Amino acid sequence: MATFYNQATLTYNGGSVISNVTSGEIVEVLSVTKTPVVSEYTADGDVTYAVSIVNTGVTEFSGLTITDDLGQYTFGTLTLTPLDYVENSVKYYINGTLQPTPAVTVGPPLTVTGITVPGGGNALILYTARTNNSAPPIGTGSVTNTASVTGDSVNISDSATITASLSPELSIIKSVSPTTVVENGTVTYTFVLRNSGNTEAVADDNVSLTDTFDPILSDISVTYNGTLLAEGVNYTYDEATGVFATVPGQITIPAATFTQDPVSGIWTVAPGESVLTVTGTI
Repeated sequence: MATFYNQATLTYNGGSVISNVTSGEIVEVLSVTKTPVVSEYTADGDVTYAVSIVNTGVTEFSGLTITDDLGQYTFGTLTLTPLDYVENSVKYYINGTLQPTPAVTVGPPLTVTGITVPGGGNALILYTARTNNSAPPIGTGSVTNTASVTGDSVNISDSATITASLSPELSIIKSVSPTTVVENGTVTYTFVLRNSGNTEAVADDNVSLTDTFDPILSDISVTYNGTLLAEGVNYTYDEATGVFATVPGQITIPAATFTQDPVSGIWTVAPGESVLTVTGTI
């Protein structure tokens, strides 16, 4: 909505007088709202956006183009783009009815062309973007991207901000040594527990590792980050079934460390790690 002002001047016999000031408002009949389906992002995670265009007038708007900057921001002399469009993800609806897929240019910026909004109706465009290594993974990180709708006498936009998820992102790697063992020999299973998230996995997260050893181990000893654990206190083990489990909350895994290259702006991650070993006789 825009306000305009106007004033007239009357001249006569070398003199002049001015009129009162009139004002009015231009009411936009086309509006756009951009909404992320989720408010947080993770590394290499998908975010779906909804761009809703509403026409409160009686005249159809056609040939519109949606342009999304995919979160571009300035880093030094560079322009970084933290989101990548997921190809073939665009869905286009008019008044709730699915339409043929419009023309899409991946970009950046992403453009979707040939959009129509009927009089008294609406258009909804859904698409998915994936974070990349230009999206700040740290706890204070955020990505703001803007969708603009342009066409004949149309230039409107809306922005949406998502924030980095404050949560652990855990993974596990298991190995055995030696890989060849004689009967009644001793083996050690090593579990490397990794956290690629920006938040430590703490006792309250109730992390627990379980495994069923086959062949069953006997006379096991368990260490966690080099400290010997106690059966019944830190873990449980059933020598009849081979089922092993740490007590929930006994395992913690530090948060990852993130570094942004001062030249390229690219973020790299060094996962936090904890190591659990189980040694026993086959």
